[in-house]
Amino acid sequence: MATDPVNVPMIRHWLEAMGDTNPVYLAEPVAPPAMVQVWTMFGLTGQRPADDPLGAMVALLDEAGFTSVVATNCEQTYHRYLRVGERVSVASRLGEVTGPKRTALGEGWFVTTLSTWYAGDEPVAEMMFRVLKFRPRAAAPGGGLRPVAGTGFFWDGLRAGELRIQRCAGCAELRHPPGVTCPRCGGDELGYVRAAGLGTVYSFVVHHHPPVPGRTAPFVVALVELDEGVRMVGELVGMAPAEVAIGMRVRARFDRVDDELVLPVWGAP
Repeated sequence: MATDPVNVPMIRHWLEAMGDTNPVYLAEPVAPPAMVQVWTMFGLTGQRPADDPLGAMVALLDEAGFTSVVATNCEQTYHRYLRVGERVSVASRLGEVTGPKRTALGEGWFVTTLSTWYAGDEPVAEMMFRVLKFRPRAAAPGGGLRPVAGTGFFWDGLRAGELRIQRCAGCAELRHPPGVTCPRCGGDELGYVRAAGLGTVYSFVVHHHPPVPGRTAPFVVALVELDEGVRMVGELVGMAPAEVAIGMRVRARFDRVDDELVLPVWGAP
């Protein structure tokens, strides 16, 4: 059962955080459908109930050595808006556990849970949620930072002066950052395409503190929406912070940190 009923202050916080300006939510008032999970979350200090299927399965796989986890996909279905004052409850069950599977992250098990939210006895929303619990690979010899498994094609591309985007071989969905399965169709046959390297500044921050080795503050870190449709983060170089604006066109460049590491940065087209 939710700790609190659906309420306007939380709806307002959600709308501000998500940048949602649809006036219907505060006019009615009703909760945005995607908020459904918010009302029954455990919180930072909350504890999962003993009968929570995902928690139980995660504990078993942890004991078996599959200690790392990554969410792979989630599907939600909404039957109606939640109205202010309603107190919702959620019932969850284990859908399936599939494995062991060999993935780019390592050998693991896919765990699927199915949840239904109720207002009284009426089902108002449903969710399918799947995670991969995998056994982490042994650390690379010599220590130090290494690219995450499954992302080697991206870093190899940077060293070759190419910006590469992961693409599903099944449905051609593009994704960045790379993942272990396609968020659209769930396929695990993944390749990549070479991006043109042109995009638009979607958002940015001006970094002043703390100091960053090799960088002189202030500098700009931008979230760039590529012409191919995915978004990518990188430093914006060659211009002062005051010259940067959302919507400006930029082109990818390649910052060679050392013989192994090359990072994507952005500059004037």
